[in-house]
Amino acid sequence: MESIAVSVARPHALSLISGSRPNPGPGEVKLRVRRAGICGSDMHILHGSNPFARYPRIIGHEFAGEITAIGEGVSALAIGDHVVADPVVSCGHCYPCRRGRPNVCATLEVIGVHRDGGFSSEAILPAKNAVKVSRDLSFAVAALAEPLSVAANVLTATGCDAEDTVLVYGAGTVGVTVLQVAKLKGARCIVVDIDEARLERAKSFGADLTIHSPSRSVPEAVKAEMDGLGPSVVIDGAGIPALLEEACRVASPAGRIGLLGFSPAPCNVSQQDIVRKELSLFGSRLNRRLIPEVVSWLESGRLDPAAMITQTFAARDARAAFDFVETHPDRLLKVQLAFDE
Repeated sequence: MESIAVSVARPHALSLISGSRPNPGPGEVKLRVRRAGICGSDMHILHGSNPFARYPRIIGHEFAGEITAIGEGVSALAIGDHVVADPVVSCGHCYPCRRGRPNVCATLEVIGVHRDGGFSSEAILPAKNAVKVSRDLSFAVAALAEPLSVAANVLTATGCDAEDTVLVYGAGTVGVTVLQVAKLKGARCIVVDIDEARLERAKSFGADLTIHSPSRSVPEAVKAEMDGLGPSVVIDGAGIPALLEEACRVASPAGRIGLLGFSPAPCNVSQQDIVRKELSLFGSRLNRRLIPEVVSWLESGRLDPAAMITQTFAARDARAAFDFVETHPDRLLKVQLAFDE
């Protein structure tokens, strides 16, 4: 079978390229990629709006496959192992790495952003970034471990547990992953969105309450539903800067706010709300080595996210897949590319 890859040579220039990847070097493994998910950040790389991307680039950071070759010094993995990629490549010795936060390493590289990624029949990655998964776990579900780890990261940072009520802004892919992980942790979940159909979908993933923000004020709805005390955790899964001001207003005293977007646009935030209620704000990027934990949730059945995969395209139809993501955002949660068809 011919080896193909999805490359972005420069903004707005998506193409399929062919050719085998080299053998893995010391400490590396080579994968036969089976499934890979399209993320919003892949779309941003295509459109030139991801500030971290380096071109040309084989994109893709949500992928799972089978090891076909191992480099010198690799002992924890073997040919034939099924693995999912952790895209966070860190130095291991700078201040954030020493603090257990390799996702903001001083020399961070992200697979599929700074170095070639998984939208390829074959992929090379450091062995430490290949997380072994059970053969009983489908490659399609395994490839969801990375987006779920992003949700796990923000909820770990905010200390979410069964005593919390979590309000999630956005019922898209990010919001639904946060919802699932928050429910796994035992929290009550409120989901806010402008689209009623997406809110109905959020209910199918366990939302306890949904708020259609165009027709109902979020602060008033939260006040009515929670006897005047706001949610203890608020997560911006929509990436809209203006939501931070409202989050500070609706959050409970001693509440925590997690931010997942990285828009450069400014927003108005009241210091008075933050100090009066002693709120904590957490930025959250990628994941801090949480994929093994997410994999354990998937393997045990504690998380069952398969319904998130709304469309699958053969890898050779990547252009059609990206066009679909672009033109039908209301009809999808996660679009995957199949490299085994």
